[in-house]
Amino acid sequence: MLRDITFTVEEGEFVTVVGPSGAGKTTLLRCLAGLLPRSGGSVTLTRTGTVIDSPPKEIACVFQDYSRSLMPWFKVGRNVGLPLKNTIPDRRDRQSAVDEALHEVGLDGFADSYPWQLSGGMQQRVAIARALAYRPEFLIMDEPFASVDAQTRADLEDLILRVRHDTGLTVVLVTHDIDEAVYLGDRVVVMSGRPTVVTDVIGVDLPRPRSQVTTKSLPRFAELRTDVLKLITRATTEASA
Repeated sequence: MLRDITFTVEEGEFVTVVGPSGAGKTTLLRCLAGLLPRSGGSVTLTRTGTVIDSPPKEIACVFQDYSRSLMPWFKVGRNVGLPLKNTIPDRRDRQSAVDEALHEVGLDGFADSYPWQLSGGMQQRVAIARALAYRPEFLIMDEPFASVDAQTRADLEDLILRVRHDTGLTVVLVTHDIDEAVYLGDRVVVMSGRPTVVTDVIGVDLPRPRSQVTTKSLPRFAELRTDVLKLITRATTEASA
């Protein structure tokens, strides 16, 4: 149950969302993306004043389970091009958008492969490429790296940072991983246990570009990680009391 969730995401910002298990983080993202009706409140695109009641054309989503979001009977190129038929009428322009997106995620030469021929990390890159090919203004990601191994997760974190830098996308990403939230975000939104509120919004003043080794070795990274962990631990304790 979401009780009182209020925060703003600025254009071009990377915001991560963390909270105790069951706090409603995925529910929140579905409301932001217009995939789930709200019982109250509103989600508004400030630039246009549009109230989100259904999936808007400005937003693309990447979900946790790449094996369910990709069509196994379609090759990679066709998977990436799926959302483009209604937005890019010309076939050559669609192909160009697919090629650019695959290049952006490092999958040149894999357009004719099937998803099941790729590793888990590569399949999630296909899902990210599909979102990029759509050319959204906002990218919403629901624990997109939770289903891969630790090294692949680190590679995908750096990939999404590079993509965000190259494209200027606004990104909202939900994660259970506190290190990931701090490493990726400009700000970290910390949610409480149910009924859920925003406990705090922590600004991340770490330098960019970020590095898995250098950034995570900084004393400030450890301080921010501890701040977020304390808030989540307190929320978990209060929820179980």
